[in-house]
Amino acid sequence: MSEHAEKPASEKFVYDFAEGNKDLKELLGGKGANLAEMTNLGLPVPPGFTITTEACRRYLDSGAQPTALRDEVGSHLAALEQRMGKKLGQADDPLLVSVRSGAKFSMPGMMDTVLNIGLSDDSVHGLAGQAGDERFAWDSYRRLIQMFGETVLGIDGELFSGALEAARNRHDAASDVELSAEQLRELVEEFKGIVTRETGRDFPQEAREQMDLAVRAVFDSWNGARARLYRRQERIPHDLGTAVNICSMVFGNLGPDSGTGVAFTRDPASGQQGVYGDYLQNAQGEDVVAGIRNTVPLAELERLDKPSYDRLLDIMETLETHYKDLCDIEFTIERGTLWMLQTRVGKRTAAAAFRIATQLVDQGVIDEAEALQRVNGTQLAQLMFPRFASEARTDTIGRGIAASPGAAVGKAVFDSYTAIKWSRSGERVILVRRETNPDDLDGMLAAEGILTSRGGKTSHAAVVARGMGKTCVCGAEELEVDTKRRQLTTAAGTVVEEGDTLSIDGSSGRVYLGEVPVVPSPVVEYFEGRTHAGADDADELVRAVHRIMAYADRMRRLRVRANADNAEDALRARRFGAQGIGLCRTEHMFLGERREMVERLILADTGSERDSALTGLLPQQRQDFVELFEAMDGLPVTVRLLDPPLHEFLPDITELSVRVALAESRQDHNENDLRLLQAVHRLHEQNPMLGLRGVRLGLVIPGLFTMQVRAIAEAAAERRVASGGDPRVEIMIPLVGTVQELELVRDDAERVIAEVEETYGTELHLALGTMIELPRAALTADQIAESADFFSFGTNDLTQTVWGFSRDDVEASFFTAYLEKGIFGVSPFETIDKDGVGSLVRDAVRAGRATRPDLKLGVCGEHGGDPESVHFFHEAGLDYVSCSPFRIPVARLEAGRAAAAG
Repeated sequence: MSEHAEKPASEKFVYDFAEGNKDLKELLGGKGANLAEMTNLGLPVPPGFTITTEACRRYLDSGAQPTALRDEVGSHLAALEQRMGKKLGQADDPLLVSVRSGAKFSMPGMMDTVLNIGLSDDSVHGLAGQAGDERFAWDSYRRLIQMFGETVLGIDGELFSGALEAARNRHDAASDVELSAEQLRELVEEFKGIVTRETGRDFPQEAREQMDLAVRAVFDSWNGARARLYRRQERIPHDLGTAVNICSMVFGNLGPDSGTGVAFTRDPASGQQGVYGDYLQNAQGEDVVAGIRNTVPLAELERLDKPSYDRLLDIMETLETHYKDLCDIEFTIERGTLWMLQTRVGKRTAAAAFRIATQLVDQGVIDEAEALQRVNGTQLAQLMFPRFASEARTDTIGRGIAASPGAAVGKAVFDSYTAIKWSRSGERVILVRRETNPDDLDGMLAAEGILTSRGGKTSHAAVVARGMGKTCVCGAEELEVDTKRRQLTTAAGTVVEEGDTLSIDGSSGRVYLGEVPVVPSPVVEYFEGRTHAGADDADELVRAVHRIMAYADRMRRLRVRANADNAEDALRARRFGAQGIGLCRTEHMFLGERREMVERLILADTGSERDSALTGLLPQQRQDFVELFEAMDGLPVTVRLLDPPLHEFLPDITELSVRVALAESRQDHNENDLRLLQAVHRLHEQNPMLGLRGVRLGLVIPGLFTMQVRAIAEAAAERRVASGGDPRVEIMIPLVGTVQELELVRDDAERVIAEVEETYGTELHLALGTMIELPRAALTADQIAESADFFSFGTNDLTQTVWGFSRDDVEASFFTAYLEKGIFGVSPFETIDKDGVGSLVRDAVRAGRATRPDLKLGVCGEHGGDPESVHFFHEAGLDYVSCSPFRIPVARLEAGRAAAAG
């Protein structure tokens, strides 16, 4: 649950821009809080006011706006009218406003902006007279009807865009700016007809009604399908609500001395300092982000309007200094006057995040602890994805703007529905569009990458892709995209049909036909030790990653271990920074050729047969551990005794039955198969995940665990005595539910260890602990700690047993529905369920340490490499997390971030 901002006792639902500040994002949303901050800084912000997120929550809870809201809005509107010297929708000189959504977090999927509210059949003439430009007035009116119709009234946007395109074709206009005043007047009537036909009512002419309907639409959009989808993807709470910003209009479509643009104080793709952004003459703000007209680089503004350009650069420096970060700025120039419409800490690519964080440290703007908060493990994981091989033979078919880096390969699809459908069938897809819009959000999520023929670095596709970490190439103008025919045509005339493979490079903007081979990223090469951050030719990104990782390692309290079952994985984990092995799964050592030896053990009818099978397994187990202890010499290695369900070592019951039946029909009896079938029938379980496994298996099959303990102890002794090594071994007993189970196994293990120590003449100091993966073990942790040197939380199985889920079954059956319905924000197998599983972990930590203060505590489920879960384990007081080798850098970084956050 979110912690909502404190409400004043008088219940204030509306704030003037001058009343807020950047710290009130919970109450005023990101846009409102930052508009207030810019107003307080004395920057040129058009006057306006913000309706709070609390008003939205009240509306969503009750279905009606708070009683006091209408009057409070009326009071602030009257003050705005007095300040501007005109009234909303006034016939001879109308005050016009924009209505925009603005939640605490920037969130695609919310209601789009509606501009020019207050225009009507009467006031459009007043606007024309005041502006001295009839074309401008009719252009503004058609924009209002189109935006209002789509976002407030829910009319299919294709109806408006189709009518606009038809009008351009009728009048041979290359773009909408070439349509005359009379042609736009005709288009307004056509748009009004669409509204009447689609809604059964005329376009509203009363200005306050337009504004009130737009405000309600913003509130409703919070629970729209696209908004909920994005919140689930980004793990944003569903109860925050959105603010509504009502701002007096300034106009960028008043002629060539006007325009609109988006600026970044640094390049959001690379992090380089400079002048970055897009500008569009004679346009309103939505024209830039919608990508329907191709922009010019922001640097062109210096030639077009140098005074405004110089003023903008000054403001950009002011904002970056004030926010101490990359700022994303929206602005409008109205007949040579610069206005600031929005600023926010800008979304950036993963590479830019790491570069900018270290740049700001070097500039003395932030310290190392703050630098860690500017990056995250998800971004680091993105940097570890492969890239295209530079030497590969390629068929380049176009080039656009490198909007979001990465190497993406997939089959071309031309709509979101197909992207989702094919993706769910296991296909990799590239979503190809002329330009994307919020309706494409779910398709963008499903795609490997996004390619558009229109738009720039600030278009919808670019901004959303960067936020998701998706590869994106925008504005590839030479590619003609035909979504109806489901094909694109290159400048050379090559036609790419739906289903053809494309490769897109979000770092260069190049588009290739066919599949281009990929190579490891330079960041992975760095972690592998094949490149060095201190080398003269080191990649700038590698240097930034190296520095951030050094900050994290200095600050973190949690140690990071690896889940590794063999020497090869252990050595890679060590290169990636692992400080030991937190989970070695010995069951992986019993597969392949050794499976027959396990079958012999299971089939054994007598003690001598069982001993013979165990004797055969012992030297092979011992050699496995010798190699593992050598690879991790000097670091702790936690070896889990055999844990998986017994059926995993036996043939499939159906397959074996058929084999025996066929043999009998040929009178070709195989005594071993018959005995094996009888054993499989005897040991068959309806729910093997909750059956004969773990400590139960060790107690039921005498000698199994003691054989493993002997192999471990002898390997450790050999490493210490023969090789002079420093093995630090911990033996973990799995699936314990009661202390008595642990005591029985521990007694046998200590006896075997003592025998080995005497034989080799050395002390091994082997720790004996258990895996907490059953609710009962967590609930009786105080008792279990009496016989355990350490706990390692097996959060994968603990999640299954707490929820009553079989992971393999439920993820493929109903998890998708649970995520879509909002029951889960994220799968509990990806991020730890803090309220349920997490509560058991916290209780077990407290109870275990109450019994044994020096109890070592770790986690060995894959949650140990999940960024959000790592923060939980830090707060819960664990000593270490363990995860797969590739996720170790992510866990190291997040452990540092958790410590730096305090």
